[in-house]
This record gives sequence, C-alpha cells and structure tokens, in this order.
Amino acid sequence: MDQMRVATQAELPASPGEHLSSPTTRAVLRIQHVVLGAAREYLESQGCTEVLLPIIGPVTDPGARGAKQVDIDYYGHRYKLMTSAILYKQAALTTFDRIYCIAPNVRLEPLETSSTSRHLAEFHQIDVELAGASRTEAMAVAEGTVRHIARRVTERAGEELDLLGRDVDAFVDLLAERFEFRTHAEAVSELTEIGHPQSPDAEIDWTGEALLSAKASRPFFLTDYPKGSRGFYDRESREEPGRLRNFDLLAPEGFGELASGGERENEYAAIIARMRETGENPAKYRWYLDMVRAGIPVSAGFGLGLERLTRYVAGLDFAWQATGFPKVPGLVSP
Repeated sequence: MDQMRVATQAELPASPGEHLSSPTTRAVLRIQHVVLGAAREYLESQGCTEVLLPIIGPVTDPGARGAKQVDIDYYGHRYKLMTSAILYKQAALTTFDRIYCIAPNVRLEPLETSSTSRHLAEFHQIDVELAGASRTEAMAVAEGTVRHIARRVTERAGEELDLLGRDVDAFVDLLAERFEFRTHAEAVSELTEIGHPQSPDAEIDWTGEALLSAKASRPFFLTDYPKGSRGFYDRESREEPGRLRNFDLLAPEGFGELASGGERENEYAAIIARMRETGENPAKYRWYLDMVRAGIPVSAGFGLGLERLTRYVAGLDFAWQATGFPKVPGLVSP
C-alpha cells in the first residue's frame, strides 16, 4: 500500500449517490456497524457508561497537530466546533467513573495531510476516559477494545471482508499476542537508523509513523512523548520531567496511528503552568478551570479514530472510504 498517494478529486466518487450506492461502500459501512457494536459491547463490559458530549463550546482541544479550529457565532459569542472533546471527558467523570462516547470531530487539517491517505476534516472518535486509572490501565482497555473489534468483525462480517479482498489472516497476530510497546526515544532512534530525520523533541511525523507501522504485524504502542509535543492536559511524568505519561496506538501494515491517549493532569497549578508554557490563555478555559479547582478525578483515557480503525480492519486505501459523506482536507464536497 502506497502511503504517500494524494487523494485527488478524480479518486473521490463523482457524487454522494455514487459513493453511497457502491457495493464497496455498503460493505465498508456494514463493517463499521460491526465495529461500533463491538466497541460498545466491550467498553460496557469494562464498566463504561456511554454519554453524549457537546460538539460546540467556548474552547476545544488545543493539542490537535497542525489543524485549525473552526469558529462559529453562538448568539454573539465566539464558540468552537470540537476538534476533540477531551476537556468534556474529564468533566464527565464527576458523574460516572468510566465513560465512553462516539464523538464527532472537525479539524481543518493542513493540505499536505491529503497525502497521508488517513486524514479527514470531519471524523469520529471512540472516546474513553477512566477515573482513577493509570496509563497502563488505559492502554489495556485500548488494546482490549481493538482486539474485541477485530474478533467480532471476523466473526460477523466475513462476507464483507471477502468482497473487499481483506484476508482475515491479517489479524492472526493481533488476536494471538499482546501488543508491543516502545518509547518515543526508541522510535526516534529506529527512524534515524533507517535514514528518516525525526526530531527527538516533536511528534513522530506522518512519514515516520508509516515507516514504523509498515514493519509491524500487529498494533503497537508508542509512549513517553516529549512534553512540548502535546496539549496541557497530558500528565508530565513526576519521575522523568519533560516526558509525558501518554501513548499512541499504531496499526500495522503501514496504516499508522489509530489512537492517542494518556494520563491527565488534574491539579490546578500544574494545568495553569502547562497552559502558559504552551501559550494558552487560561482565561479562555474558565469553566474548565473552575471544575479543576473544585476537583476532578485523576484519570487516563484515549480517543480511537473510528474511520482509521475501519480503514485498517477493512484494508482500505483511504480513510475517506470509511465514511458515507467524506470530507477530505482541501477538497470541497457535500
């Protein structure tokens, strides 16, 4: 699979009707239906309650890599469309100890992301947050979710996988063995050794993710990103200052990142300091900081990209094939 193909207008369907009536789209959306059912089944078995989080608010996740936020006029106030509901997930833990939601997200991704085959301007996440949990516990739930989904898809969508030419043997290692993990520093060293110039102080770039992903036979975790690479809500390690208690989950076969997560900061002073370090104005986050001051639980969680996961499970070339109404960065569509 060529991860550097550019999704051109010619590759997109000529009309929504053509896309939605395609046997391929029908098979993909049927698989996605199984993915969603399996996710709910597994997460509820882990004690999670499904909640509905807002899609507009006075602030949104400031840590979306390179993406622009979308402003709307909310009765004379400047609100945002959610790039991620991370702050609201933390707030929701004052109601339930373990929550999940299927959350819509809107991010105006840089135009160059169209070459990654896995970015959309509008997408959904399976968002999970666990009160009192560590990174290790959140990673275990993320792994269990993906493994349960893969098992259910092979059991319940074999006909659709056959139509798409997706061999169920691709999931043998995923279902049989625990996911491996490596640190961000180890990934940087590995990429440097194969000639890819990856900064040790930044996110693993999209090409680097694809290179690491292409060498794997099952999903794997990357951990311990440098502090400056993520938002103020990811907890900094107390034992290793400058490193975050976070993770990414990457799919094999070159499909790249599926999920991001980690432990959350919940101490008022630490969050204010991190906001200032990242250039955020604390005054914008008043409602959130008021809740933090009153007390929100220690937690860990993750966001698992639904379209990316569907793309991986179904073996698709592009993320836009995993949605009925695709929004590709830079391309105008209904």
